[in-house]
Amino acid sequence: MILIHVPFLWVHGMALFPFVLIKYKHYASNERLLNHEQIHLRQQLELGIIPFYIWYLLEYAWLRIKGMKHKEAYYNISFEKEAYDRQYDLDYLLYRPLWNFRKYL
Repeated sequence: MILIHVPFLWVHGMALFPFVLIKYKHYASNERLLNHEQIHLRQQLELGIIPFYIWYLLEYAWLRIKGMKHKEAYYNISFEKEAYDRQYDLDYLLYRPLWNFRKYL
């Protein structure tokens, strides 16, 4: 994981393999946020970087078509559901099953 401070970022953090972009420098010590983004990095490696982003956007679009507002759709993307569910478990990536995001579909 390569941390990059991006002050104009519109979110707190974002995983763009192999980088994690963070809005504020002090987020570099936020274990929960970094774990959340590292879960996304693992998802990207498993699925492939381009397929991950295609799946992510298609799932978001489908949720919006189903009538969800932006924030609700975002929180219901399977990748986000897994990352938010496990972001406080700092050992999660040590035992996480392969393709575990599928259980959140």
